[in-house]
Amino acid sequence: MLILYETPVGYCLFKVLDEEKLRSTENIVTSIDNSEALSQLVELHDFSKFQNVNEAVESTQKLIQSELGDKLKNFLQESVVDKKLKDSLAICDLKLGSKIQDKLGIKCIYDKQLQQLMKSIRSQITSIVGDVSPNEMRTMSRGLSHSLSRHKLKFSPEKVDTMVVQAISLLSDMEKELNIYSMRVKEWYGWHFPELVDLIDDHILYSRIVNFVGVRNNIPKLDLKEFFQNLDTYEEGNEEDVNDTIEQIRSVAKVSMGTEISEDDIMNIQYLASQVVSMAEGRQQLLDYLKNRMTAIAPNLTSLVGEIVGAKLIAKAGSLISLAKHPASTIQILGAEKALFRALKTDHDTPKYGLIYHASLVGQATPKNRGRISRILAAKCALAIRVDSLGEDPDNSLGIRVREIVERKVRQFEERGDYHTNRKVRNSQGGFRNQNIDEEMRNKFKSAYNEENDFDMRRNNSKRDYQNRNNYNDDNDNNFKKRRFNNRK
Repeated sequence: MLILYETPVGYCLFKVLDEEKLRSTENIVTSIDNSEALSQLVELHDFSKFQNVNEAVESTQKLIQSELGDKLKNFLQESVVDKKLKDSLAICDLKLGSKIQDKLGIKCIYDKQLQQLMKSIRSQITSIVGDVSPNEMRTMSRGLSHSLSRHKLKFSPEKVDTMVVQAISLLSDMEKELNIYSMRVKEWYGWHFPELVDLIDDHILYSRIVNFVGVRNNIPKLDLKEFFQNLDTYEEGNEEDVNDTIEQIRSVAKVSMGTEISEDDIMNIQYLASQVVSMAEGRQQLLDYLKNRMTAIAPNLTSLVGEIVGAKLIAKAGSLISLAKHPASTIQILGAEKALFRALKTDHDTPKYGLIYHASLVGQATPKNRGRISRILAAKCALAIRVDSLGEDPDNSLGIRVREIVERKVRQFEERGDYHTNRKVRNSQGGFRNQNIDEEMRNKFKSAYNEENDFDMRRNNSKRDYQNRNNYNDDNDNNFKKRRFNNRK
């Protein structure tokens, strides 16, 4: 009997010396606890060493998938078939044994006794295989495990979602700081030139103008037109608007009611304005980085909800894999945990959306349809996330396709109007009816109502009740009760 054993350094083929002893021993693992006892039972028949790590990884992958690789096939062909050995082959994988038997004609066996023997071989492998040192075995085993894990998880630097979590957190902090600094610049410079706030709405442009102009007395001396043309946001079609803005700035600067400030004051204000400008440039650079990274790790989710909302969902879940484990109902309200628990505690309606509310598809819908669009979008996001995290080299084709489906749903809801009036509801007989039919029937009955007839009917009923009360007799009533009691008996 031959035993096939796989090691990190190559394939081993052992020959059983005493099969009767093997069958008679009840517990092989405890009885064969050293190399001497094992050498009396088995001996190394042949050994095929891997040439490099790539060959080891490829062969091990074939074994994991229960497939007969070229390396193992050639080894068995040379060691067993070509030598015309009639021994049976003990293996540890039934599927692999059936393939070896079909392709090479070698009889394969598998039982618990042989599995215990393989455990003993595993514990004493370095002493049996003399061509491999223990240090080489440990080094090859560690390198093979790293290579297999990397290949199995398809590790890539572009697939690290931790960078996305850190980037979106930094972006949120930068937006808060940028807003605070911008408001501080407006409030500080507003003491000197308060009219500029009404003319310039953009925070970043306001800080650029403050950094360029300085004190308002310099405005007539400066070329503001060239300043606006050098901006990244300048468009040639907006020349008239730019000229109007420049004229307004120059006109209000002459009659400004702001106070005079010193050179030290304007220097500190310009320093803060320059910080706002540099922070805005850093934010734009971070946005570009986040867009590229989200396109790499979650292309379908990015195509569906955008890089900002997608990154916030990943950050909220912790990782892309964790987000893929969430159902669509959880993705829909992710980010609205406080409102959810408050609603459950107070027995109110639960929220309809969380972070997904900021997606452009939800914003396209009217307020009455946003809840349903959020539910549809969350279901599609769940599919896109699972494809991105578990798919084989996914692209954004699924995201584009499901985005078109959601956009079509949005248009259908807008064309149909309020979907609540057209939905089907269950009637008392167990069937379904349209709710808008109930509205039509109520309107029909309402139009057929006559107030005079209703008043006459109520007056007659009241008159009849009054007559019945006057004609009431205790004896008759008691006799009636007695007759009813006797009938029951």
